[in-house]
Amino acid sequence: MTNEQFKAFSPDIPSDPGIYKFLDEGGVILYVGKAKNLRNRLNSYFGDKKYTTAKTKALVRHADHIEFTLVETETDALLLENTLIKQHQPRYNVMLKDEKSPLVYICIKQERFPRVFLARKTFRDGSLYFGPYLSKQRVEQITDLIRKLFQLRTCSLNLSEENIRKGKFSPCLEFHIKNCAAPCVAHESEASYLKKIEQIKNVLKGNWAAVKAHLRDEMQHFAENLQFEQAQRSKDKLALFEDYQGKSTVVNPNIHDVDVFAIASDEKEAFVNYLKVINGAVIHTYTLTLTKNLDEEQETLLVFAIEVLREKFNSITNEIVVPFEVAATGVSTVTVPKIGDKKKLLELSEKNVQYHLMLRRRDEATRAGRQTSSERILRTLQSDLHMTEVPLHIECFDNSNIQGSNPVSSCVVFRNAKPAKRDYRHYNVKSVEGPNDFASMEEVVYRRYKRLLAEAQGLPQLIIIDGGKGQLSAAMKSLRSLGLEGKVTVVGIAKKLEELYFPDDPVPLHINKKSESLKLIQQARNEAHRFAITFHRDQRSKNFIQTELTGIPGIGAKTADKLLQHFGSVARLRAAPAAEIEQVAGKAAAGKVAAYFEQAD
Repeated sequence: MTNEQFKAFSPDIPSDPGIYKFLDEGGVILYVGKAKNLRNRLNSYFGDKKYTTAKTKALVRHADHIEFTLVETETDALLLENTLIKQHQPRYNVMLKDEKSPLVYICIKQERFPRVFLARKTFRDGSLYFGPYLSKQRVEQITDLIRKLFQLRTCSLNLSEENIRKGKFSPCLEFHIKNCAAPCVAHESEASYLKKIEQIKNVLKGNWAAVKAHLRDEMQHFAENLQFEQAQRSKDKLALFEDYQGKSTVVNPNIHDVDVFAIASDEKEAFVNYLKVINGAVIHTYTLTLTKNLDEEQETLLVFAIEVLREKFNSITNEIVVPFEVAATGVSTVTVPKIGDKKKLLELSEKNVQYHLMLRRRDEATRAGRQTSSERILRTLQSDLHMTEVPLHIECFDNSNIQGSNPVSSCVVFRNAKPAKRDYRHYNVKSVEGPNDFASMEEVVYRRYKRLLAEAQGLPQLIIIDGGKGQLSAAMKSLRSLGLEGKVTVVGIAKKLEELYFPDDPVPLHINKKSESLKLIQQARNEAHRFAITFHRDQRSKNFIQTELTGIPGIGAKTADKLLQHFGSVARLRAAPAAEIEQVAGKAAAGKVAAYFEQAD
């Protein structure tokens, strides 16, 4: 949308509270915003005092028209804005980034004699779910406390009145070790069981006073009825609960029910930490990550996060504690503390969010450092070899043989200056007899790049040949026949003086021995040599064993392969029973093998 188009449209914009939407030509919503005064807010995108950030310019440029909706108050505008963002997920609005921490809930199952257990998901089955909790340790502390304070069933039996009356069940081990009061055989009434469930709800809601009052009343009741053992048990439960509360309380217990929020941000992201405090205990903590797509103010980001977090954690408290004044919906008290325990809570939240921001910056710096290191090395190599492209993809070849026996070659691949071992390839040289490194190099280079061309795979920017001018010339012969000359940079590295040779250039290139680019070439050369030697040893060992077995009169190559695959070595074959050899190679072959080993012994 241009300034001229907006000027024609602006007289129709009211000065009332409302929400506005930027839409593209197809009617797709690009951005949703709220305003106390729609005319003033929209004027800020255009004219002399318009925003100057690149993302805001892109938003205005891609917008085809603007729509707005009037509401009664700024609070209504905030509520409607939040609803539309969730529904349409506009491209330029603040978007949520899900953290990868698993969410855990504590479920009180909707059933007769309800069970209490952990759940990964919530279902609309009438059950009560408390959470989500992100700290596994925190959930384990709570569930362990509940288990010690209250005897609850853990079985999934259908404890209907009829089933219990008919005596379909019998007490299990949990009853005998006093973890369950056996409601399955009517040892505990439903009313008594539900009283425990109510106290569990109080624990999960953080209503410590109600739980302590219940335990004191229970202790007093047992004492008055001279049930001293049960009274002592209730006293122990009360001590356990008070110990747990003491570890959970971080501020004055008279702070009954508040939500605490703190915010920190950088150019790209904002982080909002949330603390849920009930009766002085922090029962939830969570840090939300927001991606900033425009130059949103801190107040806008915090209000957005408050709405999301309160909905996520089902908070209905009427008081929030924040670092500055905000126009939040659904609360009657917005506290910006200067001193006291609420200030301490805010400082705790700020400490958490600042730490989260510090970790994110450190991780980004570490990633940037790694990327810069690889990029620097590759650009240095590009400069040293006078290449037109950065060598992101490098391949290096080497041969291995002993006096021409079992000739093999290797091709190792480096991507972004790092070995890509999944792409390594080794080759049995097929067309060469005797010790001929030049012919071997010609064959494997041809086979490698003929296949890459046939499969339409990407070619490397740099090919390194382990060897001097002879091996390099042989490799170039294959590349010319495939039409790749001039399309890929090719160098040979001589081992003695670490000289680099280019095709058709008799003068070698000497790179500083301390250069990172030479070290990368040497690393690729050494890796190709290691890979080739390892493959050659394997082939030589295999061929040696096959040669010994095929030396037995009447044993051919196929039978030798069968025996080798089954027994793994001649020594194991020699020690194997005749019946096992016969099962693998047949009766006749087994007899020949046995006769051969008898003569050898």
